[in-house]
Amino acid sequence: MGQQASPTSTSLSHVQHFLFVCLIVPLSGPAISSASYSTASELLYMLHEGLPKGILVGNIVRDLQLGLFTDPPLSFSLASKGLSGKYVTLDNSTGELYTSAEELDREALCPQNLGIQDCVLLLDIIILPQEYFRLIKVKIAIIDVNDNAPVFPVAQIYITVPENAPVNTRLVIEHPAYDPDGGLNGVQTYRLVDYYGVFTLDVEENESGERTPYLIIMGTLDREVKSEYKTIIIAEDGGNPPLVGSATLSILISDVNDNCPQFTESTINVTIPGNSSIGMKVTTVRAVDVDLGSNAMITYVFSERVPQSSKEIFYLDENTGVIKLFKRVDGNTIQQHKLTILANGPGCIPAVMSVFISIIKVALRPPEVVPRYIANEENGIVYLKELEPINSPIAFFTIKDPDGKYKVNCYLEGEGPFRLTAYKTYTNEYLLETTNTLDYEVKRTYNISVVAISLDGSKVRKLIQVYILDDNDNAPVFTQPTVEVTIEENNQVNAFLAKLHATDADSGERGQVSYFLGPDAPAYFSLDKQTGILTVTTMLDREEKEKYRFTVKARDSGKPPRESVATVHITVLDKNDNSPRFISKDFSFFVPENFPGFGEIGVISVTDADSGQNGWVALSILNGSDIFVIDTGKGLLRAKVSLDREQQSSYILWVEATDGGDPTLSSTAKITILLLDVNDNPPLVLFPQSNMSYLLVLPSTLPGSPVTEVYAVDKDTGMNAVIAYSIIGRRGPRPESFRIDSKTGNITLEEALMRDDYGLYRLLVKVTDHGYPEPLFSTVMVNLFVNDTVSNESYIESLLRKDPDINIEEKEPQIAIEPTHKKMETDSCVPTLVTLSIFCLGSVILVTLMAMYICLRKGKKDHRINENLEVQIPLNGKIDFHLLDKKPIEISNI
Repeated sequence: MGQQASPTSTSLSHVQHFLFVCLIVPLSGPAISSASYSTASELLYMLHEGLPKGILVGNIVRDLQLGLFTDPPLSFSLASKGLSGKYVTLDNSTGELYTSAEELDREALCPQNLGIQDCVLLLDIIILPQEYFRLIKVKIAIIDVNDNAPVFPVAQIYITVPENAPVNTRLVIEHPAYDPDGGLNGVQTYRLVDYYGVFTLDVEENESGERTPYLIIMGTLDREVKSEYKTIIIAEDGGNPPLVGSATLSILISDVNDNCPQFTESTINVTIPGNSSIGMKVTTVRAVDVDLGSNAMITYVFSERVPQSSKEIFYLDENTGVIKLFKRVDGNTIQQHKLTILANGPGCIPAVMSVFISIIKVALRPPEVVPRYIANEENGIVYLKELEPINSPIAFFTIKDPDGKYKVNCYLEGEGPFRLTAYKTYTNEYLLETTNTLDYEVKRTYNISVVAISLDGSKVRKLIQVYILDDNDNAPVFTQPTVEVTIEENNQVNAFLAKLHATDADSGERGQVSYFLGPDAPAYFSLDKQTGILTVTTMLDREEKEKYRFTVKARDSGKPPRESVATVHITVLDKNDNSPRFISKDFSFFVPENFPGFGEIGVISVTDADSGQNGWVALSILNGSDIFVIDTGKGLLRAKVSLDREQQSSYILWVEATDGGDPTLSSTAKITILLLDVNDNPPLVLFPQSNMSYLLVLPSTLPGSPVTEVYAVDKDTGMNAVIAYSIIGRRGPRPESFRIDSKTGNITLEEALMRDDYGLYRLLVKVTDHGYPEPLFSTVMVNLFVNDTVSNESYIESLLRKDPDINIEEKEPQIAIEPTHKKMETDSCVPTLVTLSIFCLGSVILVTLMAMYICLRKGKKDHRINENLEVQIPLNGKIDFHLLDKKPIEISNI
């Protein structure tokens, strides 16, 4: 339900609107009876406009002090639900009256009372049932709120004031402002934004309360000084805060006849020849009146003091002031005339001036020149086209001698490509024609005169003005036939490039130049047709295209049009918008170990699409700079020292490429350096540990049984680490009784041992790798003592200390396909062979260096074999293979 309002309360949701309820108390009594309800009562409520729907207007039960409980209960209804029902609703059971319109608008409810405070909504409410029947008259007074600003009916108000209006003149301003609000909320006052020091406003209120503004003149006006005043008139209502409306007020100062004619000259002196023709213009008098319209009308008349004889000779045009010769003069005509001229204006004293005319006597009348124009002529001006051919006729001139007694000569005065020749067919006929082509751009007007002179010296000149008409004989000319433009790439869209300018010597539309792009211009260039401003509608990329060359046209508006062409050269300047770019983000180089220091490992190729300093690229190594160095100019990667695969088999470097731009741009690439194995390590024999160690072999050992083994490793990889074992020297009672496995190094007994086979056997074992280009090898002495037991160790050791007499066999060991060392790291031979093959084919010099290196190593090894065949290692010493892995013990090589 809505919120109730009482004579002393306000709506909680609309604090700005006060809801007053004024109640005329009905007939009352302590109890309700049917008799009391038969009398009509009246209620009066007061509401502010602008209230929303659902606001409580009043409670009929409470305001009439009806009983709360009746049997049957009371019901309430509106007698008429017409216009009133649009604004209020009545609760049939409670008698509560609410607003029903979305917004209570006094101006919509009482349009007939606009501008008046009174606006009342009348309701008839019926109370039932019959025994309690009553008809209640309800009046709801709508209180005006200042929700409308004053509005002038027109946006511009004109008021006319005569310039001679006296001070304190009051002029009503038509179209006063209108405000639909009433009372104080209606229009209360008017004011001007600018009074100009000569105006003020007054407001008068009539009996109905309407206020009308009046303009009051406070100073003198002069239309000839200022003919119009323009200001803003503002209407303001009495609301709080007040609302205003405005309109433009134009005060027009009307002219009055407060100025009289004045001659521009007080005296004119004129001399005319005595043989002047009738109708000849003698002079013109002129007066001015600064008023307007009829107030400025001037008529010219002769003064009464002018003699009649002068009036008969001279005619005065009363409107133009032109004085003409009205009668032919002769020898009896008075030679001096004074004409007093009056200039009359409405209500003015005439202005006066004098014209003195002297007539000079002549003995003979001068010849007369009569033109007949062939070319276009108007008001004595001849119009010729500039492309007219040579000898184009202009006019015929007939020379007349009024006296007919003397011969008249005729010639042409003035400069220009014209000539006057006698036309032989007739006498006293002369032809004026051109002698050369005319050029509007060189000279546009010529003043020439056809002069006729009689024998007595009388001359007559006929002035001819020749105007040259322009033709479209000039094409536009560019101020620069070649336009050089530079612009940085990544420009803004619609960037300015250049302003083309072409001039055309022709006039009018023939000289109006328009600009167009040539057919070879790319679509993303734009040329303004009128201004010649060249722009680019897209972003240019120097790396895509650096130079543009196309044509532009300048075309005039002649018929047919003429045009010229200029060439535009556009150079796109580089910006550092491209980072250096490696041809690959991941470089891999295969380098043999022991590669000489500062040798070329590979080339790091990098490019930068920018130019100049922006495209200059510097390379630097981000890690590993203590081992590797890179040549910035060539991109060559080198190692400062020789590399050993056995120490480190691969390197990963990060290389940064930085350009020379500002700010600089950079990129990085990964470089993997894989060291290829070189056969620079001979096999290392780990077992037996010494040439002096031996092993007891029982005679009962069965043939095929393993006796011992030779165990060796090779630090190289691939084929360089594939080891083969072979016995190259034997000594003993029956040395062929033992065989060694070329792959595993296992030594087995081949034949059963007999009593005669007891004793010490010495086997010289050769351990060979399969390195390229030449294998490396080591040798070890395997001592086997065949006996049932070892009874005298000192005897055996003495035998071992003797230099063995062993013949070296030439038989080479069989090539083992797979490495024999069980703990050796296994690698596939096929990729290594392929890599070595590619390497050998691509670098002959490198192979040669490797071969020389290996040969030198081999020479050192052979020398060591000759020096010492045996290495003394204790026989009973225990072998720690883990220790050997960390610190392998070298055995002398043969």
